[in-house]
Amino acid sequence: MAESGATLSNLSHEDRTFPPSEEFAAQANATAEWYDRADADREAFWAEQADRLTWSKKWDSVLEWDAPFAKWFVGGQLNVAYNCVDRHVEDGHGDQVAFHWEGEPGDTRTITYADLQREVCRTANALTELGVGKGDRVAIQLPMIPEAAFAMLACARLGALHSVVFGGFSPSALRSRIEDAEAKLLITSDGQYRRGKPAPMKENTDQAVADTPTIEHVLVVKRTETDVPWTEGRDVWWHDIVDRQPDTHEYESFDSEHPLYILYTSGTTGKPKGILHTSGGYLTQAAYTHHVVFDHKPGESVYWCTADIGWVTGHSYIVYGPLANRATSVMYEGTPNTPHEGRHWEIVQKYGVTIYYTAPTLIRTFMKWGKEIPEKYDLSSLRVLGSVGEPINPEAWIWYRENVGRNNCPIVDTWWQTETGAIMISPLPGVTAAKPGSAMRPLPGISAEVVTEEAEPVGPGGGGYLVLDKPWPAMLRGIWGDEERYRETYWSRFAKQGYYFAGDGAKYDDDGAIWLLGRVDDVMNVSGHRISTTEVESALVSHPTVAEAAVVGASDPTTGQGIVAFVILRGGVAQDEAKGADAIKALRDHVSKEIGPIAKPRQIMVVEELPKTRSGKIMRRLLRDVAENREVGDVTTLADSSVMDLISAGLQEGKGDD
Repeated sequence: MAESGATLSNLSHEDRTFPPSEEFAAQANATAEWYDRADADREAFWAEQADRLTWSKKWDSVLEWDAPFAKWFVGGQLNVAYNCVDRHVEDGHGDQVAFHWEGEPGDTRTITYADLQREVCRTANALTELGVGKGDRVAIQLPMIPEAAFAMLACARLGALHSVVFGGFSPSALRSRIEDAEAKLLITSDGQYRRGKPAPMKENTDQAVADTPTIEHVLVVKRTETDVPWTEGRDVWWHDIVDRQPDTHEYESFDSEHPLYILYTSGTTGKPKGILHTSGGYLTQAAYTHHVVFDHKPGESVYWCTADIGWVTGHSYIVYGPLANRATSVMYEGTPNTPHEGRHWEIVQKYGVTIYYTAPTLIRTFMKWGKEIPEKYDLSSLRVLGSVGEPINPEAWIWYRENVGRNNCPIVDTWWQTETGAIMISPLPGVTAAKPGSAMRPLPGISAEVVTEEAEPVGPGGGGYLVLDKPWPAMLRGIWGDEERYRETYWSRFAKQGYYFAGDGAKYDDDGAIWLLGRVDDVMNVSGHRISTTEVESALVSHPTVAEAAVVGASDPTTGQGIVAFVILRGGVAQDEAKGADAIKALRDHVSKEIGPIAKPRQIMVVEELPKTRSGKIMRRLLRDVAENREVGDVTTLADSSVMDLISAGLQEGKGDD
């Protein structure tokens, strides 16, 4: 925690505050009184939020809490897809746009709520024909195309659990997730567009399902019109089966605690964790937070979350939260600089986007490209800006406010996780005098504390562990198939107090605002994606030239953290050759192939030895010092303290190119 505290000490001097304008505050969805109301009667507050949804059967009790297991809105029944689609059509809003979809090559689709209802019903009927029903698991690996949302909502309509896998993940990463969930169906596409060119997808998914006996069918969306391998009897074209289905479907209501989806996140053991989310509590909090954090106005706002559907941000703030609130959203398939670096601002201008939610990584990239680019576009429609994925540094926050928001938009810097399901800590845009770089305070109805290792509250100016000390509706209900790992991972550190430990460090400033410090374990945060050091190390060691590897996340001005790897070669491998640029590139490409491009190390250094304690534990803290060009810390516990001198001296040799 010492290193993080040192980092934060600079931030805690931030004394600029940006209150909302009187005009914005006067029309805001949430007011300061919400905090008091939630504090006075938490369960009544959450019942009020749940009442924003349509329930076919009202709940008997709001909460049953038997730490670490929660049940919310117990006895209540609802259908998530009905709440996101059908009820808006029934209320007369079928002609309202649900999605303005923008393809990377420039093709577009406009999907109204009536269109969405028809597509979800057709997809649900097709999944039924393929044998999918209540409780079955469906794996989805798709690009950012509307069919991804159709597929998720069709699963929700049927009571099947979806497991969405990021499109950039490798076949082995997809396979491990299919195997763990025992998925019955995989939904994928022929290919995806990346940086102006079609890239394969079906070939990769074929590798993943080559030896997965639970997969009965592979449903394939035609996106790039490229030739793909085909297995008769197993593979089915989306357009062949979905398009011929009836566009009506009788939905069924499910228990509030019925599982909605599994989403896999990196774990420190190297085996991904299947985070399980259920229906009623999750949808209640996703809808509530979207409503109050973004000050969303149905039928007026045009909302754009730039995340990928494969991450929890895409689940909660592209699909479930916005659609439950009858949002009109932008969905964009491609990269922010294809075909030019103004693409995002061009889209904001084209659709009159009012709410824009993105990651600090991208904001820092925009900074690098220059303020001249957003200056060319009319961004006057924007009224709320959001940040997600990692702490945002004050410089990027101010740049975002000035050059994107034109000094006219509240910024909501949100903290939450795959595990929490929805936003937990964030400014309220019509209430909070926000500080650049701070997530400020827990939302009404949410309770969080910063505590010492002994679980003592730290108070203003103190730093420690961020814990959640009361259950919340969207909380994970476990790790799929592994109750013990759930207890151990999230509840063991503060078991006596019954606190959920988020894995993040945090600090209060003197005014009591919360500043996030990042992970306190060995999970790296690269461009908002959590990647386990163990997974990258395993990938490196699987290369025939590598005997041992240690990986650390080092500060990176663009991605938040960059992956720096230190490798020891196997005996008999020529040292000079293996340190060459081609060999280093081969190792980086190998990691990309094994895990996905997001995990490609920024830098790989070939070393003779790694800094280890006498018991053989690798001291990653010291490697982080080297990777970040800091003075190396205490080396007295090392078996051989000269190792660090050798590593420091050779650091510059291992820099790789993309």
